[in-house]
Amino acid sequence: MTSPHATGTPDQATTADGVHRVSVLLYSDDITVRDAVRAAAGRRPARDVEVTSWLECATADAVVEALDAGGHDVVVLDGEAVPMGGLGLCRQLKNEIFECPPILVLTGRPQDAWLAGWSLADDVVPHPLDPIALSEAIAGLARARVAAAG
Repeated sequence: MTSPHATGTPDQATTADGVHRVSVLLYSDDITVRDAVRAAAGRRPARDVEVTSWLECATADAVVEALDAGGHDVVVLDGEAVPMGGLGLCRQLKNEIFECPPILVLTGRPQDAWLAGWSLADDVVPHPLDPIALSEAIAGLARARVAAAG
């Protein structure tokens, strides 16, 4: 049995012009997937959301350690990661992290969206990655994080 982890207190700041500055934790064992996510989302996934930092993790243990430390506003997990997929990891994080940041799961195909529901993911985007859908999902989760914190 695992014990609850530290809080996922938001580290984001909203500037006077209404721009939400966010830190994103990105998990995939595949560097090409991590590169594709960062390229698709870019630095500014929406006019009111700016990604100030990306923390890339290649193992599930690194994700848990990083979330224990706090300071991440949005989490993106690769559902196709090996040996621990993002769907199982998402469910674990949602059950263990107090005030877990919103999580976006990347699924292998659109038909896997129901698995994201089981995993307690806040949003889902299927492979192949659509840059618009990915950007909108990250921006939406960042906005939701601000609303929850405020």
